[in-house]
Amino acid sequence: MITSFLTHPHCDLHHMGPEHPESPLRLEAIRKRMALAGILQQTMQSEARPASDEQLARVHPQRHLISLVKCVPEHGLINLDNDTFMNPHSLEVARLAAGAVVRGVDQVYRHQADNVFCAVRPPGHHAEAAEAMGFCFYNNVAVGAAHARARHGVKRLAILDFDVHQCNGTIDIFANDPDVLICTSYQYPFYPWRYLRPEAENVVCTPLDAGTDSRGFRQAIERDWLPALQAHQPELILVSAGFDAHRSDPMADLCLEDEDFHWITTLAMDVARIYAGNRLVSVLEGGYDLDALGRCATAHVQALLGQPFVQEEKKVI
Repeated sequence: MITSFLTHPHCDLHHMGPEHPESPLRLEAIRKRMALAGILQQTMQSEARPASDEQLARVHPQRHLISLVKCVPEHGLINLDNDTFMNPHSLEVARLAAGAVVRGVDQVYRHQADNVFCAVRPPGHHAEAAEAMGFCFYNNVAVGAAHARARHGVKRLAILDFDVHQCNGTIDIFANDPDVLICTSYQYPFYPWRYLRPEAENVVCTPLDAGTDSRGFRQAIERDWLPALQAHQPELILVSAGFDAHRSDPMADLCLEDEDFHWITTLAMDVARIYAGNRLVSVLEGGYDLDALGRCATAHVQALLGQPFVQEEKKVI
């Protein structure tokens, strides 16, 4: 199994202040943990390329893209909402994050890799068609999905979003599109406080009570996601991989363990093998406890490589 690891050193240029949880330290924690585990060295490493105006405009209206550019400060930080701040490099970096998913899609369709993990930031799944929010500027996974349809002629695809927060942006962009199945698990009720119970027929919601543990999570995913995926038979699997549902994460109150992220990745790979010729592209979303984030991302890539779960020692990075 060839797993591509896509990132870019410029991802570290985007920051939202010294106390902000969505920091450059997140990617450092992932790279360091994967390297120490010997997992990074087993991947095909390459750099992301920025998404083009055309690729972004497939999911975000032109007027919104222009308004974001006008917001870029010459220095310092400006806030788009209470959680989302922009520095002079933020949009450049956000283009790289979206472009990583585009390149990942190209890699699996050109048979350069079986699957891909895009270790990039800022995240994207809260970015709605015409609104940046929740640490997100462009909707990375949506840009990749639209590219797959436009460039590679994909008819049916599935977006699997496991994160402590629901993917309101992805739902906003693809609601009621019968060719895009969205499966999303999240703590309920919780941020973003909208689309938590969408009526769109192509959206499968798995709301989880605070305190939900491994058993409850796995039972809910198998109950809700598997029948929908089997009915949809996607030609491509895209994953919004959030690791903030881990019990150690400070952002919320779900109680997942490292191994749960290996388990759900393996489930996604099984679906990709049956219906999608193994084609799967994953992109980083949440995860804010640095030690847990590094371990969980490592478990995620272990699964992408087709390897069994190996418990990483818990220690401060």
